[in-house]
Amino acid sequence: MDAATLFWTGFLSFLPISELRGAIPFAVSKGIDWRFAYLYAAGLNALVAPVCWLFLSTFHKLFLRMDWYRSLFGRFVEKARLKVHAEVEKWGWLGIAAFVAIPLPVTGAWTGTIGAWVLGLGKRKTLAAVVVGVAVAGAIVTAVTVLGVKAFDIFVKRV
Repeated sequence: MDAATLFWTGFLSFLPISELRGAIPFAVSKGIDWRFAYLYAAGLNALVAPVCWLFLSTFHKLFLRMDWYRSLFGRFVEKARLKVHAEVEKWGWLGIAAFVAIPLPVTGAWTGTIGAWVLGLGKRKTLAAVVVGVAVAGAIVTAVTVLGVKAFDIFVKRV
């Protein structure tokens, strides 16, 4: 396992676009053992919550003075709020965990953390929800990666 593969795996696991959906398959395709790929990518992806929370409580306030940032962030926050609101209303912090656990685009740690922040969920509950959600999403992505496309038959009924 080389440093470049570890770097790119970590980078992919931290990007809002790819997160675990990109990092784990990339690592496994580069020859990293699936167990290490899961632990490494999920561990780094779970760090999104405290980093995002730190940003929102510090630099975010400064950046809100810039029109382009306020517009961009406003649209992203509204999308995040709409996506997680129903789950949080019904399930509380477990709703955020379930939302993050679904390994589909725009349902990861970034959107879950921002959505929880917008809805006023506390820092500890948000961090716990993201860690649980990332662990489950990582397990699903790892299973699909290791077992291949046939693993979808477990979750999807074909007509």
